[in-house]
Amino acid sequence: MTITIEPMPAQLPDDLRAALEAVSFPTIGHFLESGFVDPAIRAMVTPVKIVGRAVTVRTTAPDSVLVHKVTEMIEPGDAIVIDIGGDRRHAPVGEMVALAAQARGAVAVVIDGVCTDIVEIREMGMPVFARGTSVLTTKLHGLNSGAINGANACGGVVVNAGDVVLGDDNGVLILPVEIARGVVDRARQSDEREPATRRFLREGGSLPERTGANRTVTNLLDAARGDH
Repeated sequence: MTITIEPMPAQLPDDLRAALEAVSFPTIGHFLESGFVDPAIRAMVTPVKIVGRAVTVRTTAPDSVLVHKVTEMIEPGDAIVIDIGGDRRHAPVGEMVALAAQARGAVAVVIDGVCTDIVEIREMGMPVFARGTSVLTTKLHGLNSGAINGANACGGVVVNAGDVVLGDDNGVLILPVEIARGVVDRARQSDEREPATRRFLREGGSLPERTGANRTVTNLLDAARGDH
C-alpha cells in the first residue's frame, strides 16, 4: 500500500464551462444515462449550481491527511471529489476543510460519504454535496493508502481528474470533457424550446401530443394487435 499524488489536470475550457453554466443540468438527463452520481449524494447547501474541474481524492477512513493536502493544491474553479472507500460514518469534510477549499477558489466539495459542521458550512455558503452528516470525523492518522488525482469512485461513477463536475439542488453529474462538450448544445437547444412548451401547456395543450408520446403509444398498441 502507498499513496500517490499525480499532477493537476488540464483546466476546463472557458467556452465549455460557460456553456454548461447556461444550461439546466436535468435537461442533460434527457440525453445521457451515465455519469449520474447516486442521488443519495445531495446538496447540503442550497440553492446551488456549480460547474467545476474534478480534483480527485481517494482516502481510507478514518484518515484525513490527503483531504487536508489537496486543499493547498486546488485552483479557482475546482471541485474536490472525495472517495472514502464506502465509509458512511466518518466525515472527511467539516468547517476547516470547507473553508480552506473556499479560500482557494473551489466551487464545491463532493463526498461519497458524510460531512460535518453543517451549520458552519451553510453559514459560509460553501457548496458541499454528501450523503448526510455525522459527528464522527476522520483524523490525521497518516495511513499509507490513497491518491490525489488518481481515478476514484463517487456514487457509482468512475471519476478522473479533469472531468467536469456539475451540481445543483437536484444532484451531481460527472462527465469526461469530451462527453460534456458533445451534449451541451443539445441541452441548450432543448432549454430554448421550453418557454414555448410552457405556453402550450398553460393554454391547455396535450403534453403527450407535444412530445410525441401519443404517437409512440399508438404504434405500440398497433404492434401488440399485429396491425401493419
